[in-house]
Amino acid sequence: MARESAAARRARAGRVLAGLESAYPEAHCALVHADAFQLLVATILSAQCTDVRVNLVTPALFARYPDATALASARQEDVEDVVRSTGFFRNKAKNLIAMAREVVARYEGRIPDEMEALRALPGVGRKTANVVLGNAFGRNEGITVDTHVGRIARLLRFTAKEDPEKVEQDLMTLFPQDRWTLLSHLLISHGRAVCIARRPRCDACAIAVDCPSARRTARG
Repeated sequence: MARESAAARRARAGRVLAGLESAYPEAHCALVHADAFQLLVATILSAQCTDVRVNLVTPALFARYPDATALASARQEDVEDVVRSTGFFRNKAKNLIAMAREVVARYEGRIPDEMEALRALPGVGRKTANVVLGNAFGRNEGITVDTHVGRIARLLRFTAKEDPEKVEQDLMTLFPQDRWTLLSHLLISHGRAVCIARRPRCDACAIAVDCPSARRTARG
């Protein structure tokens, strides 16, 4: 295959975005939340856990700890009991309580809406900060790269990187900033419904014509 120019790659990215928006018009954050605090907690819990499982756990957690102030005063063993089924529950409970205490001490109980402030909180990395900024505050400061986003980005030849932050940087050069948050939801939806790991349904793919991997599969 001839080397793709930067301009051609950007044009292909535009077609991919349009195709995904048409295929998944209802794409949205799958973590159920009512505010930034709930989304931050749910996102921390989602590490190495499915969104479905997190959504089963958070109603009881939020009923018991409705805000950062309540969570900051929680006993770790009590939080562990509630979040146990999400995996890595001891570390998650520790981070949740430490995060809440920091939010109360530094931000009067309100979740900050700036990247560096979020990343300074216990248990919060760039991926988590991107989720909260994009979905709770409507700020497109980055692209959330989970396993679906990274895998599909590589299949589309939009990146060759494995590190999520490097994948994010490559994608940010190809897509308009006002679509960064939506792009993550679109790629995640596509990864769950069609571009499934180990058994991709290229015959049902809305963007197959612009996917080098799909074309190769079609040729056998």
